[in-house]
Amino acid sequence: MLKDQTSDRAKREANKAFKPATTQKPMNDYAKDQHSLHENRERLKAERLAREAQPKTRED
Repeated sequence: MLKDQTSDRAKREANKAFKPATTQKPMNDYAKDQHSLHENRERLKAERLAREAQPKTRED
């Protein structure tokens, strides 16, 4: 029985040492939607600012 306890302790210590790194939780649907909305808004803002920065040309 003592040998089994030693083996269990070694396994626990090994699991602690080789514990996988914490990762971000997968995004739920709401978070994905919010992320997409934010990225799209930033893209559109950049396009608008680029258009406004272009010199005005008069087309008649």
